[in-house]
Amino acid sequence: MSFKSIWSNGTVVLGGINGSGPNRTQLPVPYGVHFDYISNSLLVSVHDTNAVIRYVLDADSYTHVAGNINGSAGATSTSLNNPRGVTMDPMGHIYVVDTRNNRIQFFDHDGSDGVTIAGFSGLGNNNATALNAPRAVRLDTQLNLYVADTNHHRIQKFLRY
Repeated sequence: MSFKSIWSNGTVVLGGINGSGPNRTQLPVPYGVHFDYISNSLLVSVHDTNAVIRYVLDADSYTHVAGNINGSAGATSTSLNNPRGVTMDPMGHIYVVDTRNNRIQFFDHDGSDGVTIAGFSGLGNNNATALNAPRAVRLDTQLNLYVADTNHHRIQKFLRY
């Protein structure tokens, strides 16, 4: 059995034919995607609008989840700068790789005010708490955080307290 026979041809579920742009049916440079099976939705990190959006499958548009609503980049608790990876824990909390701020932002399941849980804004040095251009994030079953720390050429593990 080949892998090709397992999947059918791809189908556009969001963006694509609507082109790039800031409207709620467009995706200007999507990077990360996480499927939330509980809400049957996708979390998507969007580079050009410095945001994370939620798209419920088969909906007409998406909703804004994190980052400045106007799309501008920033380093505050409510803003992002070039988000890449995104994941979610079983309680619905969202973890965003905020690449140009060299940090991982944690967003409560019902909040838009993020908390830095790994790294820090600004150029990171090479110590064990710093990140430099992180790109991806994953959680294990104990909710420990694994980060692809790209410019440090390593995978960092951050233990959950």
